[in-house]
Amino acid sequence: MTISRDDVLMWIKNYAGVIRENKEYLTDLDAAIGDADHGANMDRGFQAVLGKMPELADKDIGTIFKTVGMTLLSTVGGAGGPLYGTLFLQAGMKTAGKMELSLEDLVTTFEAAISGVVMRGKAEVGDKTMIDALTPALEALKKASEENQPIAEALAAFAEAGKKGMESTTPLVAKKGRASYLGARSAGHQDPGATSSYLLLRTAADTWGDA
Repeated sequence: MTISRDDVLMWIKNYAGVIRENKEYLTDLDAAIGDADHGANMDRGFQAVLGKMPELADKDIGTIFKTVGMTLLSTVGGAGGPLYGTLFLQAGMKTAGKMELSLEDLVTTFEAAISGVVMRGKAEVGDKTMIDALTPALEALKKASEENQPIAEALAAFAEAGKKGMESTTPLVAKKGRASYLGARSAGHQDPGATSSYLLLRTAADTWGDA
């Protein structure tokens, strides 16, 4: 089974809805250790992405991801714009010309996307950032691919690992971004970027679970 171009479009549309639903939650998380704008910034960016959807209906997956990335770069404030923009731009480079994705393609796509975020943000696991959710999710997806698991099962493991990674940020002291200014006071709060990243993974699993 594969993920089609239409499946990818549905993932993006669904995530925009999830961000809209969780806008206040993400803002509340960010209020504790950041600038209290992550939810609003992400919502603004993905509403702008929704506005681009009609022109992407007949495009390849790489073009879809590239357009999402460029739109986020130009509309999302704070660190979220460059980081999420980079994630989708790198995914677009890996999927240029493709109209469908296999599980192996998903692994290489997310690997490139997450590597781009690491390079851009200079963060690693344990720094209390979106990388804490994304990296274990990628490892779970790789393992599932190596074991030739069905896409639905692989994506379920992908999302579950991302959830655990997100939850692991709560006791951490932030080492990157605005939250790092708080030092030890950043401990005890779940990272908003890791949370929005988990929601991205969960939406993928929910959207593509029947692929």
